[in-house]
Amino acid sequence: MRIAALIMAAGKGVRAGAGLPKQYRKIAGRALLRHTLDRFCHLPEIGSVQVIINPDDEALYNAAVEGLPLAPPIAGGDSRQESVRLGLEALADQPPDIVLIHDAARPFVDAATLQAVIAALAEAEGAIAAVPVTDSVKLTEGRNILKGIQRDGLWRALTPQGFHFQAILEAHRKARGLQMTDDASVAEHAGMTVRLVQGNEDNFKITHEEDFSRAERLLSGGKMLTRMGMGYDVHRFEAGDAIILCGVEIPHFRKLAGHSDADVGLHALTDAILGAMALGDIGQHFPPSDPQWKGAPSDIFLKHAAKLVRAAGGEIINLDVTLICEAPRIAPHRMRMQQRIEEILELPPGRVSVKATTTEGLGFAGRGEGIAAQAIAAIRAPA
Repeated sequence: MRIAALIMAAGKGVRAGAGLPKQYRKIAGRALLRHTLDRFCHLPEIGSVQVIINPDDEALYNAAVEGLPLAPPIAGGDSRQESVRLGLEALADQPPDIVLIHDAARPFVDAATLQAVIAALAEAEGAIAAVPVTDSVKLTEGRNILKGIQRDGLWRALTPQGFHFQAILEAHRKARGLQMTDDASVAEHAGMTVRLVQGNEDNFKITHEEDFSRAERLLSGGKMLTRMGMGYDVHRFEAGDAIILCGVEIPHFRKLAGHSDADVGLHALTDAILGAMALGDIGQHFPPSDPQWKGAPSDIFLKHAAKLVRAAGGEIINLDVTLICEAPRIAPHRMRMQQRIEEILELPPGRVSVKATTTEGLGFAGRGEGIAAQAIAAIRAPA
């Protein structure tokens, strides 16, 4: 019996944040897609594995799968359902007996689940991994509960979803243009019998930013450290008409001098994040002697630091920055600064604090010669 696996990786994964399709974001130093593929490529029952991708992501795909014994990727369509159909059509010239369809964003599927789905296909046209609903279920209108729904007999559908190949190919052809939530729905629409197989709660789908943290905890055996870092920066004033602080432009009769846009707030935050991860300082990553950074917006530096945190499997817990100056007044702009930092780092509200203080007329800041900033970052990362 020939078994093929199709791994669905054509989506953009925008809800997970970070500006990168989630299947290519790194967990424990490797792309999410790579972790998923390892579960399939090392199972002897599966004869071939192919990935359905967005053609625009081919370079990301090639980097993620280097060294794995995979058939060439298949270009996906405008929806998941269409991508699956295209994947099945690509297998039709040399059809397998059974096909397993799995989401790339479920990296924790175990061999027992895969084998159980395959075994169930000896008696059914289709079989899917699923887990019973254990929480109370409510039907709502907006945020108002209309009524409770009995959870007896309710299951949450997972992947893999396995089928006899020719039957699911014909089912997808018949369902073309319809909007189905998963392949089991396509099979049901065609009158196929689909069996549930007890799945594993760890086989969750990574959808949101917090799911990456959960995945890191699972891969690290739950061993996570809280790391702290501190940053400090100073820039002097020069002639100008506006200041950039924490990503916000503030009208002023002077500006801050620097090789980049001289945003002391973002520079201090960048150093705090790099320090927490023991990755040096901003000057090592963006040397002021390099002309490409002349006049550069400092959000580039902050995004780079956050990317390094995510690549190491970490998560920014919170950030606190204090601006030290006599002028301009920070209070009217503080909320915008916090929101801008959260936007740059794709953090939920409440993770960033911006404060300001003076030096009571003492020192360079007290004399109005420049502005300083100090910042602290707390980061959770694998041990």
